[in-house]
Amino acid sequence: MRLDKYLCESTELTRSLARSVLRQDRVTVNGQVCRNGALSVQEGDTVCLDGNTMARRGPRYIMLHKPAGFACSSEEGDHPSALNLLDIDKAEGLHFAGRLDADTTGLVLLTDDGQWSHRITSPRRGCEKRYRAELAQAVTTELVARFATGLLLRGEDSPTLPAQLELISEQSDTVEIPLSSTRVYLTLREGRYHQVKRMFGAAGNRVVALHRDRIGKIVLDADLQPGEWRYLTPEEIACFDQD
Repeated sequence: MRLDKYLCESTELTRSLARSVLRQDRVTVNGQVCRNGALSVQEGDTVCLDGNTMARRGPRYIMLHKPAGFACSSEEGDHPSALNLLDIDKAEGLHFAGRLDADTTGLVLLTDDGQWSHRITSPRRGCEKRYRAELAQAVTTELVARFATGLLLRGEDSPTLPAQLELISEQSDTVEIPLSSTRVYLTLREGRYHQVKRMFGAAGNRVVALHRDRIGKIVLDADLQPGEWRYLTPEEIACFDQD
């Protein structure tokens, strides 16, 4: 890794500030002053800034409960970036391992580990994502069957992969509330553009509200309120290596 990049990943310095401290002879590599930002730092090298040993920050893995009105993008557009919700150093270095529309709420995973996120987003891995949808019209048993076999979406050449559509029931302290024909769980193993909304649209229905609560084996933490986040546990991080 280049020395200037190593400094950026070990401190709060930007790339331009890293070059500045290098020019000021404030950086040593294995005890020798170094001004060359392009120097390759090898494993076992000791890099110091102002006499303090630098340790490269490890990869970060984050669970975010995204509220409505935020975009899964690093750039500001019609909606603010969900990165603004993370009160951490250099949040801009993270990327989204699977996006949500601005008006969709729920589980978002962020990381700066490209290989890890690829295991989540690669179509060949078929990582399951579960959504809770509120629909404009009641769901029929025929629609459940259609989702199970796949739907051909407008502008697509091939049907969607089989998807699991389930009606939602809720438990109270004393009684089970009957199944709702407009509230459903939908589990997908692919991630086409606006897929959930397009699937229901192709079936003549409309999504009123959409929330993602699971990606693979990672379930949205019930203690996280909209806009809150936490680091993933080692077990959560490792679960995608088991797929």
